[in-house]
Amino acid sequence: MTGRPLKELERLTGQTFRDPGLLQTALTHSSAGLPYDNERLEFLGDRVIGLVIAHLLYDAFPQEEEGDLAKRHAALVQGETLAQIAREINLGDILALSDAERTAGGADNDNILADALEATIGALYLDSGMDPCRGAIEKLWKDRIYLVKAPPQDAKTTLQEWAQGQGLPLPAYELTGREGPDHAPVFRIQVTVEGLSPASAEGSSRRAAEKEAARLLLEQLKEKSDRGRRR
Repeated sequence: MTGRPLKELERLTGQTFRDPGLLQTALTHSSAGLPYDNERLEFLGDRVIGLVIAHLLYDAFPQEEEGDLAKRHAALVQGETLAQIAREINLGDILALSDAERTAGGADNDNILADALEATIGALYLDSGMDPCRGAIEKLWKDRIYLVKAPPQDAKTTLQEWAQGQGLPLPAYELTGREGPDHAPVFRIQVTVEGLSPASAEGSSRRAAEKEAARLLLEQLKEKSDRGRRR
C-alpha cells in the first residue's frame, strides 16, 4: 500500500504528506492485525472535519441563524456523507483490511469508509496543520457545502415537528434487532407515532436506522395525504 495508490490519494486530496507513515496508519483498519491502526487518527479527524466544516458554513452563509447552520453541519459531517466522499476517491481500494473483512465487504462498508476518511484528515492535520486540512476538505466536499440553498431537514426532525404540530406525543424509536459483528453491525429500528402504523428500517448505525424509519413514516404520511386529496 505504498507508491502509486498513496500518490493518487494525495492528488485527490490536493495535499502531499511529509510523513507517509501517518497516511499509512490512517488507511489501516484494526482488522489488519498490525501493530497500529487508524482509530486514534479517526478520533482526531472527526474533530478537525467538524471545525473546518463549521468555519466554511459560517463564512458561506452569513445571514443564517445558528439552528440552520447546525442542520447543514449535521448533514455534511454525518457518516453517510463521509462514506460517499470516500467512495468517490476509491478509498476502500487502498485500505489495509484483513482478508476476512475484505471478503465480507469491509472495503465498501459505510462505517469503515467514514472512519478511514476521518483518519486521513486527522493524519493530514498532524502532518501539516489546519490550513492544508481546510484545503483538502474544500476539495473533497466540493459543492456539497454550497449547493443546497435551504438548510437540509433531517427526516427525524421533520417527523418530530409534524407530530408536535398535530399536538401528538413525540415519535418513539425502539431498537428491535441488532445483527452482525461489532465492526459492521446492522441495527433494526421501529418508529411509532400515535395514529399511524409503525415503520421499521435497518442501518449501519442506530442513528441511520432511525432516520430511515422516520423517512418511511413520512412517506406513509404523504401517501395518506395524497389519498385524502384524491377523494
